[in-house]
Amino acid sequence: MRIDAYTHFIPEKYFAKVINIPGAPADIGKRVREVPCIHDLDERLKIVDMFDDYAQILSYPMPPPERLCKPEQLEDLTRLINDGFAEIVAKHPDRFPGFVAQAALLAPDGGVREAERAIKDLGAIGVQIYTNVNGKPLDRPEFEPFFAAMAKLGKPVWVHPARASNHPDYLDEKRSLYEIWWTFGWSYETAAFMARMVFSKTIDKYPDLKLITHHFGGIVPMLEGRVGPGQDQLGARTSDEDLGALRRSLKKRPLDYFKQDFYCDTAVFGSHAATVCGLAFFPLDKVVFASDCPFDPEKGTGYIRETLKILDGLDLSKEAREKIYYKNLERITGKTFVR
Repeated sequence: MRIDAYTHFIPEKYFAKVINIPGAPADIGKRVREVPCIHDLDERLKIVDMFDDYAQILSYPMPPPERLCKPEQLEDLTRLINDGFAEIVAKHPDRFPGFVAQAALLAPDGGVREAERAIKDLGAIGVQIYTNVNGKPLDRPEFEPFFAAMAKLGKPVWVHPARASNHPDYLDEKRSLYEIWWTFGWSYETAAFMARMVFSKTIDKYPDLKLITHHFGGIVPMLEGRVGPGQDQLGARTSDEDLGALRRSLKKRPLDYFKQDFYCDTAVFGSHAATVCGLAFFPLDKVVFASDCPFDPEKGTGYIRETLKILDGLDLSKEAREKIYYKNLERITGKTFVR
C-alpha cells in the first residue's frame, strides 16, 4: 500500500466562504480554474482510483489563511477547512484514510485551540503550518505556544513553504521576477525555517516535536557540506555578535539536527536526482512518500505516477520501500493505515 502523505485539496464550504473575501479570488480563483480536482471531490476520487494500492492524506494548499482575513476571524476560517476534511475522510476512508488539520498561527491563541480540537475531536493525524506567517519567522516567541502544544500532543507538524512575488530577489526591486519566488524561493524558505528551529533552540527545548518538511527538505540535502563543515564554523563570518558561543551552547552538531530532527517527504516534482540526493541525506526512517498532488502539468496524475516510478525503480529492500510508503507515516502519526 502507498499512502500519499502530502496532497492538497480545498473543502467546498471553505472555498465558498473564501471566494467572497476581497483579494482571495486572485490567489485561489486562478488555481481552482486551472486545477479542478483541487476542489472537485468527484474529480479527485477519479484520480485516486487510477492507481492501485494507493490512498491520499488531505491537506490545505495555498494561500495561507493568515493572508485572507483578520486574526479574530482565523479560527472560524480554519474550522471550515478541518471540518470539511473530516467529512471527506468519514465518507471515503479507503481513498482518504486521514487528513492534516490547518492551524492559523495569527489567531488570538496562536492556533492552539483549533489544532487541539482537530486532533482530539476530528481525528486529524497532524497539523499544517507555513514556513513564515505574513513574513514573520516562526522562531518568534509569539509562536512558541503552538510548538509547545504540538510537542505535548505528539502529532507531527507538516511544514509548507510560503513566499509570494512580493518578496523581491534583490534589495533594489519591489517584487520577485520570473516566479523565482516559487522555483527557488520555496526551497530556500524551507531551509531557512529549519535553520531557525535549530539555532533558536526550539528543537532543543521541544525534543519531541515532529516536523515534516515539504519537498525533501528543500535545498538542505544538496548543501550538506555547508550545513556540516560550514556551520561547524558558525561565527567565523560574523563580527557583530558571538555566534560561536551559540554554536557551543547547542546540544549537538548543527548537521545532526538537520539529519536527525526533521522528517521530509518525496514530493520533488518527479525529479530522480532530487530523490536520490534526499535519500542520501536523510535517514530512511525520516522519509515519507508524497506526491504534492494535484500540482503538476497533467492536473493531478503526473507527479503521483512519476514519484511512484522513481521510488519503485530504486534499489531498495522491501522493508525500506514499505517504510517510505506507509510504515514511517504510521509510526510518526500513531495511526495504522495498512492492516
